[in-house]
Amino acid sequence: MRNFAALFLPLVLCAQDPPKVQFNRQIRPLLSDRCFACHGPDQNNRKSPLRLDRESDAKADLGQGRRGIVPGYPAQSGLYQRITSTNKGQRMPPGYAGHDALPAEQIALLKRWIEQGAPYEAHYSFVPPQRPPAPTGNPIDYFIGSRLAKEGLKPAPPADARTLLRRVTLDLTGLPPTPGEMEAFLADQTPTAYEKAVDRLLASPRYAERMAIRWLEAARYADTNGYQSDGPRDMWRWRDWVIDAFSKNMPFDQFTIEQIAGDLLPHPTLSQRIATGFHRNHRTTAEGGIVDEEFRVEYVADRAETTSTVWLGLTLGCARCHDHKFDPLAQKDFYSMFAFYNNVPERGFVWNFGNEPPYIKAPLPDQKAKLDALDDRIAQQRTKLTSLEPAIAKAQSKWTPTIEPWKVNEGLVLEGTKDFTCVGKCAPFDGQSMLERKLAKEAPDKPKFNNQDPFTFAAWIKPETGKGAILSRAEDEWEGQQHGLYVVDGKLRLHIVFRWSDLGARVETKVPLKLGAWQHVAATYDGGMRAAGIHLYVDGIEQPVNVLFDNLVWPIENKYPWRIGAGASLRFEGEITETLIYNRALAPEEVGTLPLKETPAQLVSSRIPAAQAKLHMAFLELGLPADLKREREALFVLERERSKYLETVSTVMVMQESPERRQAYILKRGAYDQHGEPVSPAIPTSLPGWQPEWPKNRLGLARWIVSRQNPLTARVTSGPST
Repeated sequence: MRNFAALFLPLVLCAQDPPKVQFNRQIRPLLSDRCFACHGPDQNNRKSPLRLDRESDAKADLGQGRRGIVPGYPAQSGLYQRITSTNKGQRMPPGYAGHDALPAEQIALLKRWIEQGAPYEAHYSFVPPQRPPAPTGNPIDYFIGSRLAKEGLKPAPPADARTLLRRVTLDLTGLPPTPGEMEAFLADQTPTAYEKAVDRLLASPRYAERMAIRWLEAARYADTNGYQSDGPRDMWRWRDWVIDAFSKNMPFDQFTIEQIAGDLLPHPTLSQRIATGFHRNHRTTAEGGIVDEEFRVEYVADRAETTSTVWLGLTLGCARCHDHKFDPLAQKDFYSMFAFYNNVPERGFVWNFGNEPPYIKAPLPDQKAKLDALDDRIAQQRTKLTSLEPAIAKAQSKWTPTIEPWKVNEGLVLEGTKDFTCVGKCAPFDGQSMLERKLAKEAPDKPKFNNQDPFTFAAWIKPETGKGAILSRAEDEWEGQQHGLYVVDGKLRLHIVFRWSDLGARVETKVPLKLGAWQHVAATYDGGMRAAGIHLYVDGIEQPVNVLFDNLVWPIENKYPWRIGAGASLRFEGEITETLIYNRALAPEEVGTLPLKETPAQLVSSRIPAAQAKLHMAFLELGLPADLKREREALFVLERERSKYLETVSTVMVMQESPERRQAYILKRGAYDQHGEPVSPAIPTSLPGWQPEWPKNRLGLARWIVSRQNPLTARVTSGPST
């Protein structure tokens, strides 16, 4: 009887259906590993019309009755024919290229899959997850217990109280429990002792710090800028924002949106703007001689790659130079994501220390409270001055202006007089100039304009050629390449340059000066060590400028005298008069009055706004009654106090949108200067969920990332919520 049953056992087994082949778990990894490099998404590397990563292409007619896959018929399928061929010239993977043949078990698996109809499945990670039915009891215990049972395993026995507290404390804070914490836990015999310990640990600052560490790593956080010089920068305010978010158990969607696009939210708070520091943590370079655009592109590409890695779990960076070889990501997908981050007003070169624009002041709560208090006092004083305007106007109406020439003289270092003003053809001075002697006599500590010292240069000029030194230092050996005010290629240019170095700033007007005509020129610098703090004026009107160089990181030597009309080898062709130097940056309204040569007495009847402004400033300086002057001075004192205090507040680099969108392009082989097809901000075409009402900017991207229609984010990260 036993032999009879054994005789029919093979028939019983053959009658059973073979196990169902799972495409995502069994076939996709095999095809990706052995086939997709030549028959996958990358069209530039595809070796034949056969494409196996998409079902429609894999089963399409390839011509002459050939198909890669014929569902149900392995023998008629080109895929199966090639992997089983004994001809090395026909067999796939190609033996002639040194590839090994597929193992027999993989061939059998592919054959069985084709016999079952070769069904494809969307990659599981691209399918929005569905919540399973809620189990009874603790869901974590349920799912872990089910898997243990499936694997034939049993849970470990409960840990003793001492071990349990040590484990949970290390897990949540990264630190062992203190002896006091251990004693208190062992002494607590209530049923909720463990829950109370967990609550205590979750409320600990150490928990938030431990949770933040992994996020800081994902954000490439550092206190230096990387590359070879690795200079310091200040991003600790963003770091503390992350710790605070974990401490407050911030919802993950808010955590994401604020870091990617907090600045684009309606009426963004200081905290929301600080949050955007996430995408300013990338490496930046201070190497001299780099191409700005090349490294700016690197920074934007870093943001696209980091976003895809942190929130989507995709190797999108593989598509920077070509279509992804394994995943459904085209090169255009990379640059469509790149376009979301391409509008930040930044440059490739950065300082070797400090933060690079865009950045903001990020006061701590106590600092903000003090600033707010100062703002309130300043506002009150301004209101008081406003109420005094009728009294000021009345006092001015009774004032008899002086007939002496008057100039804006608050903080004035010197005024132009014939003693040290060059009129006519100007030649280099020998030895110490009259200007230098006057300064040494009247103000020996001025002017020592370093890279952090504000100043204003002003002069009347009548240039005959498009090249010459208006005001320069005696060390000017390089034809106008050193510290001073020049005419270069017909344009007004200010140099603030460290001697014998390219370091410094160069800013020039976009519109040339008029040759053969008198005009007033002025340049102001606010001492902020940025070219953005330089403003150029012609006839009192601020001019649009080009920034030629911006690297005011080193101090400037002050060993040599100033020269009017000539450097060591550069002569001004034309006439110069009334050359002025101020040890502060004049306000625009002040600069606007300098071209007016009339005395205050001559300006009384003028209706020109600039003339009235100059007359009013002269009155405030020379004729204002003492009681009203004290009220004005009180405002200046408060403003100076606030400005000085604000200097102590740390900054943090943040994200910001430029007013005009910068066009993004597919970059051929990823090269910054090889523009291909223009692209607009968009998510990868293989991913679902974009809503038409979302803006095509970082805020829209952030909303898509945390939307339920995006299948990836929930699978990739758990976020700060407990």
